[in-house]
Amino acid sequence: MKISLIAHDEKKEAMIQFATSYQHILEKHDLFATGTTGKKIEEATGLNVFRFESGPLGGDQQIGAKIAENKMDLVIFFRDPLTAQPHEPDISALMRLCDVYQIPLVTNLAGAEVMIRALKAGFFDWRNLVRENED
Repeated sequence: MKISLIAHDEKKEAMIQFATSYQHILEKHDLFATGTTGKKIEEATGLNVFRFESGPLGGDQQIGAKIAENKMDLVIFFRDPLTAQPHEPDISALMRLCDVYQIPLVTNLAGAEVMIRALKAGFFDWRNLVRENED
């Protein structure tokens, strides 16, 4: 599966802890992230992460483009709902694309815990069928 990992500044440490805790699952998948988040995950875990630009510099839009091309299977986005984000329209667009293209999206640690366990259990195998039908 192709998994995007995104975290606002105040949530980056939680994302690193999440990636570290579930490294044994994540290492079996293709990982993508916005710039700083990806760098911090790589440094903390040694996981291979393809890094887009940082969110405010277009990283959210780059991930959105992959979603629109059916080249992303899951988005884990630790959002900070208490801090205004200068790129909020990009965030909203990314979330809208997940809804339009039926890409599972979680925005907090509780949802990520459920999704990662579902991923391990094979509950995302339907995404393989979707991609095969697109080709």
